[in-house]
Amino acid sequence: MIIAVDGPVAAGKGTLARRLAAALDYAYLDTGSIYRAVAAKILAAGGDPENPETAAVAARALQPIDLQRDDLRLESVSQAASKVAAIPAVRDALLAFQRGFAECPPDGPEGPRDGAVLDGRDIGTVVCPKADVKFFLTASVEARASRRHKELIERGEESIYARVLQDLRERDARDSGRATAPLKAAEDAVELDTSDMDADQAFEVAMAEIARRRDQERFQDK
Repeated sequence: MIIAVDGPVAAGKGTLARRLAAALDYAYLDTGSIYRAVAAKILAAGGDPENPETAAVAARALQPIDLQRDDLRLESVSQAASKVAAIPAVRDALLAFQRGFAECPPDGPEGPRDGAVLDGRDIGTVVCPKADVKFFLTASVEARASRRHKELIERGEESIYARVLQDLRERDARDSGRATAPLKAAEDAVELDTSDMDADQAFEVAMAEIARRRDQERFQDK
């Protein structure tokens, strides 16, 4: 089973995807970390993340070990990752990696896994359009800015709410307006507005939907 979890930044998709993977014993991939890793490599080398050639070279040279960098969660890397993700050559270079992970999940401690959970901004529409279950999480930009601001403060980084709010608005516009794989919900995605929903509630709704899909498949197989 392939489960896609999409949505804008700070909507709660990462938290939900990790919990689903743990509960189901599925492999988990934060696809945003792939773009963050490319962006981090570019910034570390003093390059421009908006330069298509520079970004494409970094994407093609990406190795699994790069996903374990310590600087992937820095705000500067997060901003650069959004710019890198808008470059078609970068997306082409990283698409095969994501699809391979979904179709052949890496083994876990107990052996082969029966599924994968991928979270990002275009999993259900581009990366895995035939995913068995698709979720699209959203929330008001104010709620997401508040979460992001709190996260940065807890991480020890300097943060001003008004600046975070403006950054999210700009990033939403960039992600939704890009020509290649714009941020949008797949037509068959289950949409969850987490503005007034906590992590436990989102998890319960998602698990219920997965159970419903499994029961539906069992019935069709009979």
